[in-house]
Amino acid sequence: MADVQIDTAEILRNVTEKDSLFKTTVVSKEIDLTLDLGNLLAVDENVLKDKQISAKNNSTYLLNLNRDNVQILLNSIWELPSERVEDAILVPLPPPTTEIPREKPLPKAKKETKWEAYAKLKGIKSKKTEKLVWDKTHQEYRPAWGYKRANDETKDWMIEVPANADPFEDQYAKRKEAKSERVAKNEYQRLRNIAKNSKGKVPTADLAPSLKPSKEQVNLALSVAKTSTASVGKFTKALPRENEVKKPKGKKRKFESNTGSLSEEKERQLSVLNMMKNKQPRLNTDVAIKQNRKEEIEQRRSQIGDGKPMSKKLARKQAAILSGKKSKAFKGGKRKKGRK
Repeated sequence: MADVQIDTAEILRNVTEKDSLFKTTVVSKEIDLTLDLGNLLAVDENVLKDKQISAKNNSTYLLNLNRDNVQILLNSIWELPSERVEDAILVPLPPPTTEIPREKPLPKAKKETKWEAYAKLKGIKSKKTEKLVWDKTHQEYRPAWGYKRANDETKDWMIEVPANADPFEDQYAKRKEAKSERVAKNEYQRLRNIAKNSKGKVPTADLAPSLKPSKEQVNLALSVAKTSTASVGKFTKALPRENEVKKPKGKKRKFESNTGSLSEEKERQLSVLNMMKNKQPRLNTDVAIKQNRKEEIEQRRSQIGDGKPMSKKLARKQAAILSGKKSKAFKGGKRKKGRK
């Protein structure tokens, strides 16, 4: 056999070059990260390096920082117990610890219907209907409803006339009428529950029903009805002797021009910024005037200072000053001449 010379230095160099292509999975931090594995969340409370952040090429620093934090998160996930499902390895996550607020409020519970309230009061529990029912005619189990349902009354070729019924009465028509009444009753109860839950909302577009609608209300209702189709009234045929119905105009919204001068836009933006920066409270003139009047009255009282009770006339004047109204003494104009 030929002697095989092995250069260990070259092998080690090749190994180190291959290892340099992959980053280490062991990451250490001065302050441990706060982990929430249920939400796959990692919070890094370590202080960032100001020099590297303020540098121009700060993207490499941020990418390395992000990579280290993700590596710590993945290491903690792989410490959890795993399970194999077919050809995949799954790690069940623990329940989340961070409470994340909902985007929308919780849905409001629907109000109970009249039957639900009655059943709750009487303790009636609804029984679950079975999907398959025994059909006596065909001697087999069939669906309780739908196609080829069991005990289908519409398939009866003969109906027995009851003893107390009119022999010349059409039992098929009677059965059909009873079914239509049941359907109408259910629909009425459904609409009643909807009206109860909606709390009697007023119809929109000023189309509230009235006993004697005016001509304008009739024209408005006609125009709304014509434009309520899928084509927005484009293919709706005009009625005989009908004048041209104008479409109801909505409120026009005024927008600022997109191609205005830069100076005007700059002034608007600066005025908004000045209002935001100005932290001084605005002066409420009404409150300031009342406060000034109150101080004047207190000064007058201190000037009197004899402890004598105030006359009713002066008290009325001061009350009028505080309320902002003129008393009879301050009102101008000529006096009415009376008899001497």
